[in-house]
Amino acid sequence: MHAARPCLPRLVATLSLLIVLLPSVRAASVFDWRQHDWERPRPKAIDPGTSSTPDKPGKAPSDAVVLFDGSSLAGWVSLDGGEPKWVIRDGVLECAKGSGYIRTVQAFGDCQLHVEWAAPTPPEGTSQGRGNSGVFLMGLYEVQVLDSHENRTYADGQAAALYGQHPPLVNASRPPGQWQTYDIVFTRPRFDEQGQLLSPARVTVLHNGVLVQHESELVGPTGWLERAPYRAHENKLPLSLQDHGNPVRYRNLWIRELGRDAQDQEITLRTQDLDPLVGRYDAGGGASLTITRPGALLHAAIAYPGKSMSFPLHARSKDAFFIRSFDGQLTFQRRPDGTADEVIFRIGGEDRRGKRQP
Repeated sequence: MHAARPCLPRLVATLSLLIVLLPSVRAASVFDWRQHDWERPRPKAIDPGTSSTPDKPGKAPSDAVVLFDGSSLAGWVSLDGGEPKWVIRDGVLECAKGSGYIRTVQAFGDCQLHVEWAAPTPPEGTSQGRGNSGVFLMGLYEVQVLDSHENRTYADGQAAALYGQHPPLVNASRPPGQWQTYDIVFTRPRFDEQGQLLSPARVTVLHNGVLVQHESELVGPTGWLERAPYRAHENKLPLSLQDHGNPVRYRNLWIRELGRDAQDQEITLRTQDLDPLVGRYDAGGGASLTITRPGALLHAAIAYPGKSMSFPLHARSKDAFFIRSFDGQLTFQRRPDGTADEVIFRIGGEDRRGKRQP
């Protein structure tokens, strides 16, 4: 059954109003509730999981997204969206030399991240050539992984450093071969609608249970021999792990989204999942929708008589997408070969159907 087609002028007016008059969202304040108010919502109860031992990984909290449980890389891809080339041995994820970085399929913003890793044993190399890898929050902000046990290197490049910016407060490294833990609390940077920085990214890290980064502010993305400035980016981006040529091992990776970011579920898709959706869709009445893929995300250009707008699309699934800046949703219907045949886009609660054009 086809959705009813709304009046075009009404749809355009609704869209324009949503863009211009986006409501501001204020964080809840302690003063929004009376002290000891019994009506105040109580925190959700969760299973906190269990701690790891040297021989056995622990259990993630019940509200965590398990990124690696020892059995599968289903939630990971290579940076180009292809199959990851890292290997799983005895329930442990190991970086294979020359395999490249890997990233999560799902995108994340504010989060609590738990990582367990072990440097190769016996140790080989010195300084940055010994047990080197890295955890990249949003693919941009690195918490360094390095064998820093009796291994001298520059301070802002050792284990638990925010690479190239903040050394850890202390060196809490264990010997190579032993499992180490990072518990990371990350607050993403905030940008205004013009792309100007409102607040920087902040990182807290406990290395083997020891506080080594305390609300450390990043001056921009981390990098080797450079301190690049912030550039506005999406509120959520995939997490990545670095291939630096050393067989560093990982286990028991999990993440908990925090605050408003926890309410906004989003995944990143492989290019082979996105490309079959690219094309022009005719919605009738002079309206059309053009889908392109200029990078890792799809973009939608919505054209009406006398008006056109373009927005990045964020994926909830292989077929369902949303527009972050206002209430806009797109659902694609695919042919058996995977190519999209139709798209239904909802703006302000009203549906419109677009047919793919040759």
